[in-house]
Amino acid sequence: MPDGLIVAAIVAVNAAGDVIDPATGKVVAGARTADGKGLADARVLLTQGSIVPASPGENTTIGVVATNATLTKTQVTKVAEMAHDGYARAIFPSHTMGDGDTIFALATGTRAGDADVSRIGTLAAKVMADAIIRAATQATGIPGYPAARDLK
Repeated sequence: MPDGLIVAAIVAVNAAGDVIDPATGKVVAGARTADGKGLADARVLLTQGSIVPASPGENTTIGVVATNATLTKTQVTKVAEMAHDGYARAIFPSHTMGDGDTIFALATGTRAGDADVSRIGTLAAKVMADAIIRAATQATGIPGYPAARDLK
């Protein structure tokens, strides 16, 4: 940020739901169509009742948000909680029984002064959603498991 605040995120995505770009509403990764050549839309499948629930332990999205602000343990916990909004913005459905979604948060304390936890948490949600989109669009496939970029 212009005032020197840094809020960043890194994430590993293996979500049970689709990855949806919040800026466009477009599905960028997720369940494939029956022919395996395109992406189905979990939002449609869910309303039709045709989603097969993932079993517990099969999927997870795990991430870290970090800031250079000085935060207490309680404040950094709030930042982690707010960062989960990034999951909800970029993954549908998110936090299902088949997901082990977790976010860790940390504050380095290298930026002195009072910290606006609401601002940091809001930015944490944004950068987490951005990181999820990057993870999905930059991933590469392996034999038998195409990446989103392989599906046209």
